[in-house]
Amino acid sequence: MVEAQHTASTMRLADSLEEQAALELILEASKPPLPPAVRRLHYLLATPFRYRPHLGSRFRAAFDAGVWYGAEALRTALAEKSYWRLRFLLDSPGTPDLKAVPHTAFRAGVRTAAALDLTLPPLKRARAVWTHRTSYEGTQALARLARAARIQIIRYESVRDPEQAACVAALDPAVFGRGKPRALETWFIAASRERVRCAKEERTGQTWEFGREQLAGERD
Repeated sequence: MVEAQHTASTMRLADSLEEQAALELILEASKPPLPPAVRRLHYLLATPFRYRPHLGSRFRAAFDAGVWYGAEALRTALAEKSYWRLRFLLDSPGTPDLKAVPHTAFRAGVRTAAALDLTLPPLKRARAVWTHRTSYEGTQALARLARAARIQIIRYESVRDPEQAACVAALDPAVFGRGKPRALETWFIAASRERVRCAKEERTGQTWEFGREQLAGERD
C-alpha cells in the first residue's frame, strides 16, 4: 500500500505534458541510482531498496539497507498505512485533519528458502519485543543478524491490524520472482486524530475504519 500522488504532484507544477515529462526526468536524475539487484523490478517493488532514509522503521535502522514491507491481507496493509497517517497528525498538533489521499494497493509474490517466522516457536517467545508499539530496537537488531545470516524474509505479527494478521519484511529484492506487481487498486485514506477512514475508489462498498486506540494504543 503506497501513496499514489507522484504523477499529480508534478502535474500541478507544469503547464503541459512536455514540461511534466521534463520535470520527471530532472527529479529522476536527482535520486540515488538504482542498485543493480533491483533494476529488473517495477518501481513499486524496487523503490524501498533505492533509499537509505535517516529515519528507521521496524526492521531497518537509520541509513541501513532498504526493506520492502507487505501484508498478507488487504485490511492489514490499510491498517499499517493508516497508522502512519495518524502518527503524522499526532506528532504535529497544529496540522489540520488529512483529507482523502489516493493510495495504490497491489499484490506481489515472494519466495525464499531463507526466512524467519516470528509468529512461531521458538521466536514467538520474544513476542513482546517483536510487537512493541514504539520501540524498534529489538527488531532492528534482529534484522541486522538476519542479513548477516543471509535471511531474505522476516514474517511477523502486525501491531496495527486489530486482528493481528501477518506482515512480511523483505530484506532482499531477489525474493520477487515476478518483476511486476499485480491486482492494482486505488484506495482513498482520510485521517483525523480520532480515526482513519479507508474507502476503495470503485463503488463496491469496501471500506475500513481504524480508531486511534487500535492503531496507536492510545485513547481518543
